[in-house]
Amino acid sequence: MTTSLMPLLAFLIVIAMIPVALWMMKRAGIGGAAPAGSVLRHVSQLSLGTSQRVTVVEIAVGAERHWLVLGVTGERVTQLASYPAPDVGTVPSAPAHNAAVNQLIARWRGATGAQGGRDE
Repeated sequence: MTTSLMPLLAFLIVIAMIPVALWMMKRAGIGGAAPAGSVLRHVSQLSLGTSQRVTVVEIAVGAERHWLVLGVTGERVTQLASYPAPDVGTVPSAPAHNAAVNQLIARWRGATGAQGGRDE
């Protein structure tokens, strides 16, 4: 009877080792995100539908860095544009038009509140 339980015990041990191995790979940096000095880095992503999105990827070749804007669907990846990557120090924390957009949103909310759009 003990020999019939050995394969089951071995199977359970293997199944229990999968999360442990994944955790160790994550801690060691083997899988997952790319390291800081890598050639390819994911910058941003915008979902357009269930299987459509626009992705910005940074490619570094030596000292040159480029951003590729890619259209990604379930069937293909299409390059939409290519730009030189901005310097890290020159990227603003908020867009320059942020204040104007916030004013328009506040004005719109005030107009819809005055028309009885939502009672608070």
